[in-house]
Formats: sequence, structure tokens, C-alpha cells
Amino acid sequence: MSAPADLPTEQGSAAAAGQVHRPEGRTLPVLPTGRAVLALALAAPIALVIGAAAPQAWLIAPVAALVVLALVLIDSQLAGRLGPLALRFAEDCEVGGAFTLQADAGMLGGRARAMHLAVEGDPRLVPEGRCEIALAPDGADWRGGRGLSPTRRGTARLGGVWLRWTGPLGLGARQFTGTLEREVRIWPNVAAVRSPALQTFLKDAQFGLIARRMRGEGTQFEALAEYQPGMDRRRIDWKASARHSHLYAKEFETERNNQIVFAFDCGQAMSGPVRGMPRLDRAVSAALATSYVALKGGDKIALFGFAARPEVRTPFVTGQGAFLRLQRAAAQLEYRAQEPNFTLALATLSGQLQRRSLIVVFSDFTDLTSAQLMIESVGRLLSRHVVLFVTLVDDELETLSAKEPDSLQDLSEAVAADLLLRERALVLKRLQQMGVDVIEAPYDAIGPRLIDAYLEIKRAGAIG
Repeated sequence: MSAPADLPTEQGSAAAAGQVHRPEGRTLPVLPTGRAVLALALAAPIALVIGAAAPQAWLIAPVAALVVLALVLIDSQLAGRLGPLALRFAEDCEVGGAFTLQADAGMLGGRARAMHLAVEGDPRLVPEGRCEIALAPDGADWRGGRGLSPTRRGTARLGGVWLRWTGPLGLGARQFTGTLEREVRIWPNVAAVRSPALQTFLKDAQFGLIARRMRGEGTQFEALAEYQPGMDRRRIDWKASARHSHLYAKEFETERNNQIVFAFDCGQAMSGPVRGMPRLDRAVSAALATSYVALKGGDKIALFGFAARPEVRTPFVTGQGAFLRLQRAAAQLEYRAQEPNFTLALATLSGQLQRRSLIVVFSDFTDLTSAQLMIESVGRLLSRHVVLFVTLVDDELETLSAKEPDSLQDLSEAVAADLLLRERALVLKRLQQMGVDVIEAPYDAIGPRLIDAYLEIKRAGAIG
């Protein structure tokens, strides 16, 4: 069964084939290996022993060294010449997703013993800035690959390329040194949108693939229906029931065309990693999955990013075809090593909204002082808008707090972690008392929890 036409495809899904890239460079004809260097190093003490025991045989040591050098030269020639070298990889991928770097090296004659490739690249794509691949013979060619997982969004560069292959004796080698200078675009992860569970839900639920009038618990009156056990008694229309001598309940049309703004704190706390990915990217993935559901439901979506000042602001978009625009806009959210200015950011956002909206704020906090400013800024939005505050569970603090101490240092860390968790719970409780809906969940549950909260708010007709 084919996917819907508007379903986003995985960036770099053709990584197994990918685009072919051929680095340019030059080849060194002779290069000694570590084994050859070790053999030459051992020649020095042997020469001393021979010189002390039999001075007349001193020629043996230099002759042995010359023999090793000759073997290095011969072995390098037996390694063969490099034919076409091709690297295959997709130029688009998703943060936290799979990225495959494959290498194909053709050999012109010779009998190479081993072949290793090294590629220099951006640390957000290549761990520690260097990727090494061991190639294996496949007929006349050598092939190998390595799977990578991008850790941050952005544009990653792949630069220098080094390919070394040794001769059959392992003494001599040849090396190709070249440059690639290619860029890989790392996009936000939307794997949750492609998940079969979400697609099945969209087909079966009232926010299905086919646009239709939805009867639920909105605010716009739709029709009267016979009262059934389990219905909300507050929906009973007593006048109509008296006229017909039978209980009738009101049905309402679930609202469409609501405005939803996803506001991202791009500051220092949100740039910290959670299981290998920044909190900001976890938030972006959850927001995009919810945006996909909201666009299917006929609502309008906008993105807003801020740190010390507002940085990204998109217009409201609607329709199923607008999802790619949101994904591209989310890719522009930068990681900032600075404290967010909630007062300026949320005041700017509120001034740009002309009607009541649902504002989903993704943020985190490390101390009560910064949290207090956030609480005050969020509170100002409540008079005109519905606010949903989303934060990720701090796994590190919970681990330290629950760990059984084995030393005084462990005990002090556990006490400090427990204090921070108590302060965190206090802040979230204050937000709830103000009327803010709060979601605190692990990274792998934040997306479903956000979708559920959005649907609940929508059914209740709280936005319009």
C-alpha cells in the first residue's frame, strides 16, 4: 500500500545508493607501514650486538636495513594502482536518523593486502571529526561502509579523504590524499510522522485523511441526537426533550481553523543533549508530529524561535501541503549558548497575534530565578490565549537522585539533584495553578503526549 501523497519521505532514505562523489587528489607511490618501521628500529640494537661480538661482520646490519627498504619498495609496487574511487552518501538526512557512508575503490592490478579509508568531517555528522572505514575485497574492487547518526541539525561538511592500501607483505603501502568538499544537510527528524501508528490513527480518528465535518465537543452547535447512556448530561437540551417527551442532547461541531503557535526556547538549557540529541531537536520532532496532525485537522500552524531575542517567526500556514515549509523553517532554529529572554520573546509573540491562539512553549530551566521570569511572561499570555508548556524529564537529575550513594560525593550529588527536582516540580505546579497546561514527559513519550493534549484542547473548544 502506497503512502499518502503528502506524507514526508525520509531525508536521505536512498542512502544505500546515495549520490556518487569522487574526491580529487594525488597518490603517494611509496609509504612504509608500521611493520616496516618496527623492522628498521630493531636493526639498530642488532647492529650494536653484532659490532660488539664480531666487528668484522658490521656490514650485516646496513645490508639488512637496505633489504627491508627494498622490500618496502617492492611491496608498495605489488600493492597495485588505485582506479576510480567513489564515495556514496545522501546529501540530506535527519538528525538522529541513519546516515550511511559507502566507499568503492577500483584497483588496477596488484595484490593489496588491506585497505582503509578515512574521511574528515563536521562533528555533528562524523564523531570526533573523523570517520574510518575498513574496505574488503569484492572481486577486482574493494568496498566498505559505515553507518552514522547525525547529532545536530545544520549543514555538515565532508572534507579531506585518505585511502591507504598495503602490499601482500604488509611492509609497503600507497596512499591517496584528496579532498571531497561536500555538504550534507541535516534536517529535523520527522520519523514520528511516518510511523504506521500515527498514520493508522489519522485514518481511523475524527481527524482523518478525508476532510469532513466533525461532531464532538466543540462550541459550534451542529444537531440534536437522542441521549445515550454515557453522554454528558450537561449537553441535554431540556426544552427540546420536553417538546418530544424524549431526552435529546446537543451535538457540536469540532472547531477548525484554529491558530497554533509552537514557540521554541533555543537557549543554553535546550541545547543540552538527551540520549544523544539536543533537547531542542526532541522538541522540534514532537512539534512537527503534532503540526502534521493539526494540518490534517484544518488548523493553522506557525513556528516561533527565540533566545536572547526573537529569531525565527513564520506566518501561519494551513493545508496538508504546508508541512514541508514547517520542516524547512524548523531547520533554521539555531542552538544558542545564552539565556533566553522570555519577557521580550513572549511579548513580541503576543503583539503579533490578532486572535486567540494555542501557544505551545517548549523550554527548560535550571534555577528558580530564570524560572520566575518565565512564569511571569507566560502568565501574561493567559488573558488572551491558551498556553501549553512542554518540558522534557531530566533523566540525569532523576538518576543522580535515585542512585544509592557509596561515598560522600555521591551523597552530596544526590542531595543537590533532589533539591533541583523539588524546585522543578514547584515551578511546574505554579504554572498549573495559573491555568497553564503542563506536559513533562521522557524524550520518547513527549510526541504522543503533546498530540493527546492538543486533541483534548481542540475537542473542548478552548481555543476559539
